Amino acid sequence: MTVSERFSVPALLLGAGAWGTALAIHWSRRAQPGQVALWARRPELLAELADRRLNQRYLPGVGLPDALELCADLRLSLLAFRERSRSSNPPGGLVVLACPVAGLSDLAAQVTETLGPAEPGEGLIWLSKGLVQDDEAFYWPSNLVRRAMRADWPIAALTGPSFAMEVARGLPCALTAASTDLAFARRIARICHGGGMRIYASDDLLGAELGGAVKNIMAIAAGVADGLGLGANARAALLTRGLAETARLAVALGARPESMFGLAVLGDLVLTATGDLSRNRRVGLGLAKGEPLQQILTGLGHVAEGVNAAKAVAGLAQRCEVDMPIVQAVCQLLSGERSAKAMLSELLSRDPVDELDASIAEAGKDPGTG
Repeated sequence: MTVSERFSVPALLLGAGAWGTALAIHWSRRAQPGQVALWARRPELLAELADRRLNQRYLPGVGLPDALELCADLRLSLLAFRERSRSSNPPGGLVVLACPVAGLSDLAAQVTETLGPAEPGEGLIWLSKGLVQDDEAFYWPSNLVRRAMRADWPIAALTGPSFAMEVARGLPCALTAASTDLAFARRIARICHGGGMRIYASDDLLGAELGGAVKNIMAIAAGVADGLGLGANARAALLTRGLAETARLAVALGARPESMFGLAVLGDLVLTATGDLSRNRRVGLGLAKGEPLQQILTGLGHVAEGVNAAKAVAGLAQRCEVDMPIVQAVCQLLSGERSAKAMLSELLSRDPVDELDASIAEAGKDPGTG
C-alpha cells in the first residue's frame, strides 16, 4: 500500500450500527493499528464485537480488521482521540457521528462537553440523513449538530449512494463531503478518498441534506410501485418526477439546482429506490402487500429514515408553497389515510402539467427529466 492510499488521520466513529461499522471497517483496512476506533452505545453489542470480531446483526459475515479498536466509554474514547490527534503528524483527526438523526444532538453535545473546541486539524462529520420537525421549526442534521455543539468545530456531512454492506465488503462507491466551508469539505475528501471509495467535495450542504432526506421518501413510493407490479416504466416515471419535486423544494430553500444531479441527490435516489438492500424500499414493498407499518419496521430491525422524514418534508413543502404530490401521497399512506393502490391511483390520475418547472429554470438550470 502506498502512502497516498493509507488512511492518514486518527478517527473515532460514534455508533456501531450498519453504516458506522462499515466505515470503520473500510478505514481500518488502510490504517495503522488503533488509528481508527469504534464506540458502541450498547454494552451487549460491544461484547459481541469484541468477542467475535463481527457485527452479526448489522453486517453478518464481515469480520472486523485487527487494526480496528473498540471502545466502551464515550468520554474516555473522546479523550483518547484528542491525544492521538495531538500526536498525529500533522496534528488532527475526525470525529464521526454514525447514528440516526434522533441521536445527533446528544452525541454532538457530548463531543464538545468533553473536548471543548476543535484543536488544529480536527473536524466533525455525520452520516445521518433526514429532517426533524419540532413544533413549527424544521431541522436538518447540520442544524441539530450546530445547535447542540457548545464549541466551534469544522463540520460536514458525508453522504451519497452507499449501502453499508457493500462498503464493508470493500466494493467501490462514491460519496459527497458537503460543508458550507468548501476548504474543509475538500480536506475531508482528501482524507477519506481511497481504497475504492471516491469522495467529491461540495459547499452546497443544504442541497446534499435535502437530497438525503427526500430520496428515502421516494424510495418508499418506488417500493410501493414495485410491490404492486407496475413495472419498470412506472418506476422510472416516479423517480424522475420525484427528482423534480426535490429540485422545486431545493430552489425554494436556496439550494443550488445543479446539486440535484450529484451523488447526494440523484445518485442516492437511484440506489435507495432500486436497490434490494434499501430499507425504505422494503417498507414500500411491505405496504404494497398490505402489511401493517409497525410490523414492517419491526421486521427490518433497522431505522428507515423515510418513515420519520415524510411528514416533516411535507410540512416544509407546504410552508414553502412547493407542490410535492409524491411526498404528500407517501405521508397519507404511512398515516393510514390511503391504501397503496389508492395512493398510486391518485398520483396517476393527476391532471397533466408542463414537464419543465419555471421556478427551477429561473434559478439557473432546469433539471429536465431525462
